[in-house]
Parts: sequence; C-alpha cells; structure tokens
Amino acid sequence: MPRLSGAILWLACFALLGIAASDAAPPENADPALHGWFESLKQPGSGVSCCSIADCRPAEYRLVADGYEAYLDTKWIHIPDDKVLRGTTNPIARGIVCRSPISGTILCFVPASET
Repeated sequence: MPRLSGAILWLACFALLGIAASDAAPPENADPALHGWFESLKQPGSGVSCCSIADCRPAEYRLVADGYEAYLDTKWIHIPDDKVLRGTTNPIARGIVCRSPISGTILCFVPASET
C-alpha cells in the first residue's frame, strides 16, 4: 500500500504542476513566432527545459564584478552563474530571464546577443 500512496502523490504533484503551467500566459505583446525559440532554451548543465514563453520575460540587466544582475521586482537580483546561457543567439536583443511560475527561482538567463 505505501507504494501505491507514493505513486498517487507523484501523480497529484504532476497534475498540480500542469494546472499551474496552463494558467501562465505569455507576456503582453509576445511574438508567437518566437515560441519555438523559447521552448528550445535548456537549463545549463541539466538540459531540462527553461520552461516556455509564459515563464520568460525581457529584463534590464547589467554585468557587475561577480556576474550578471537583472532588474526584477523593482530591485537588482544576482543571476547565478550556472543559470546563464552563454553563446545562445538571442532574437529579442534584450536580456531574457526565465523563472519558475511557482517559486520565482531563476531557471535561465539569456543575455542580449553579443556581436
């Protein structure tokens, strides 16, 4: 019986995550043509999806002595170095921050393309 309870708990968690993800909406004025690019973003080191266009937003950012910072929620937030997607072409030409819709944890950061 404990195995069955564990399986039910996992299924319930995935169902709740699916419901939360379905409630997320793309940012205002999002370009649907970029949906595939957002879906292609993978978290550095794990290859897990950074989520979708609904979880990613353009953000002002700056490079400081200890890495990148993005202006989120009216303050500068340090971007963990292991979340920066380096060498990724960015068609938006602005910094992009992808965060968990539930916890707000930064999943990925794409700086503007460097040329």
